[in-house]
Amino acid sequence: MIENGDRVIVGISGGADSVCLFFVLLKLQREIRFSLAAVHVNHGLRGADADADEQFVKELCEKYNVPLEISRIDLESIAKKRKQSLEEAGRDVRRETFVRVMLQYSGNRIALAHHQNDNAETMLWNLARGTGLHGLGGIHPVNGQWIRPILCLNRQEIEAYLKEENQTYCTDLTNLETIYTRNKLRHQVIPVLETEVNPAAVRHMNETMEQMCELQKFVEQETQKAFKRCVDVNVSCYRILEKEWRKLPGLLQKEVIYSCLEQLGGSGKDLGRVHVGAVEGLFDKQTGREWNLPGGIRAARSYNEVVLEKTSHALAESCSREEQETNTEGIKNNCKTDTFPKVKVQIPGITVVPEMNLEITARILEKDGGFKVSEIPQKKYTKWFDYDIMNCLYIRTRKSGDSIVIDSGGHRQKLKSWFVNEKIPANERSQIPLLADGQQIVWIIGHRMSSAYQISGQTRRILQIEVKCYSSRSDRIPCSKAP
Repeated sequence: MIENGDRVIVGISGGADSVCLFFVLLKLQREIRFSLAAVHVNHGLRGADADADEQFVKELCEKYNVPLEISRIDLESIAKKRKQSLEEAGRDVRRETFVRVMLQYSGNRIALAHHQNDNAETMLWNLARGTGLHGLGGIHPVNGQWIRPILCLNRQEIEAYLKEENQTYCTDLTNLETIYTRNKLRHQVIPVLETEVNPAAVRHMNETMEQMCELQKFVEQETQKAFKRCVDVNVSCYRILEKEWRKLPGLLQKEVIYSCLEQLGGSGKDLGRVHVGAVEGLFDKQTGREWNLPGGIRAARSYNEVVLEKTSHALAESCSREEQETNTEGIKNNCKTDTFPKVKVQIPGITVVPEMNLEITARILEKDGGFKVSEIPQKKYTKWFDYDIMNCLYIRTRKSGDSIVIDSGGHRQKLKSWFVNEKIPANERSQIPLLADGQQIVWIIGHRMSSAYQISGQTRRILQIEVKCYSSRSDRIPCSKAP
């Protein structure tokens, strides 16, 4: 949790929990060599009481020579702007402040004062709202840079310790109010469990959560194995392969889906069983059925798979219906159509297409007398074309009526038919970048090139086109399967 040389940032509100944590860390410094800095966030909600808490923390840190950063915010305005509750906005702002101070002090640990009662409240809250293994494991003692050194203590032990040390602390009267859900659990539910069911209820819940954490670790290991077998990952597009997915036990089927949604969305926030169930249900739907999910994720049934993708830069397939069907859980059937702008390719030169995260490099090569067909690169994203017959090249997406020359005889195939024959999922067809010469499709990037622009014996100048992703998130070429 803490090692020699660590730089720890501790959040101190002035309440009993954080003051206890503060002294635990001071004593721990006698055994482990680490630096300590403190952070106090004044939410601007309680007037003089909040100012008194701030002054208390300031004097406490001065007394023990601990650097302190104080952040004063207008939480009501922030919550309104972010469309969050005061509870949620307060938690997010505190975390943001802690991370900022950690970076300011070149720290690597952020210590929070959660304890056993907090953990029990979290478990009950998750159970009441509906959860799985992820929520039953409660709060983890160590989660990356976040550490909770007093998670092993309950509220009574914390107060007893401070009394023994003759150490005062602040009491936030709003924590005694029951208008907040967590306070209701703290003051109305847990006391009943302790007084009328079992005095050790909180400890037993924490012991159960420890076991659930162990079980969760095992399930996560099995999920990772299953994930590798049945999920094809390509940056912002995850394909769950139906044949392999159906071989999994029901629990792992759900866990694999959850893992995909969590990774694509960046977190598990706002993800629930209903969203996992929506994706699961797509395996029994016809090709083309799709849903919009939290985190900007679109889930779509394809031929032998379900495709999950981020929609921030994605284009939706045209729909015959204008409306969107929305179920009671707010999962939408997407029928929106978008288009990317047409971008002219600089020849020679580099062309950036930010809407697609693409970088196009064009070079003109002279064909000499010793040219051999074997010299033509056989790479997916690097192609050679006959530059002598080209006019002006553009990067765009498909349009109605597009076709491509498929053989040396000049025979054409509609782009729509080519997509169908190659089993390109319907929801991906409008994402695939095309290299076009006027109305002529030169290259379905990442797939096939037009036979009309292949190098011939009459070719004198060769145009080399190389397509790269300039994004730091790696390859952004749409994840349709190559032929």
